[in-house]
Amino acid sequence: MDRKGILEDLVQELTSLPGIGRKTAQRLAFHILKQPREDAERLARAVLAVKERLGLCRQCRNLAEGELCDICRDPARDATRVVVVEDVTTLHAFERTGGYKGLYHVLAGALSPLDGVGPADIKAQDLVDRLARGKVEEVIMATSPTIEGEATAIYLSRLIKPMGIRISRIACGVPVGVDLEYADEVTLLKSLDGRCAI
Repeated sequence: MDRKGILEDLVQELTSLPGIGRKTAQRLAFHILKQPREDAERLARAVLAVKERLGLCRQCRNLAEGELCDICRDPARDATRVVVVEDVTTLHAFERTGGYKGLYHVLAGALSPLDGVGPADIKAQDLVDRLARGKVEEVIMATSPTIEGEATAIYLSRLIKPMGIRISRIACGVPVGVDLEYADEVTLLKSLDGRCAI
């Protein structure tokens, strides 16, 4: 295959990544081309290592190099609180805040009957089984404020409530720095419902 074909193959592979358009893919491909061979090999090894050695934590379904992820293995974490999220990217967003020191449970998405996604697809029973085994006192629902996310939170709450575990929902409302006149009606209603004393 000629050089143009190889470069085009790389550009095509890069455009298959989320958020990477053709121009960005071309810039990345040319950057890789300009780098020393060792840098390209290190990148290739890192990609292969992720595919070969990363799996799901058997307790929370976060990414893990072994049976348990770093969070579940950390004895300093508060094992009495579990934040339930739809995916690993949301878990990592919470971790970046540095403010939450409890554990997590990662679902495999959100309920969406129209798309054929039911309780078995989001591994709802895994969460119930985990809560039945542990010493969890509070489950914090951190599903998206969408119809699917709300339905998932309500469904899981109904499963958990008979276990005597306190259930809470993250607050929804107006993001910091947003002018109220640009917020949609649902966001404004959610922020009124979730208001707190100052």
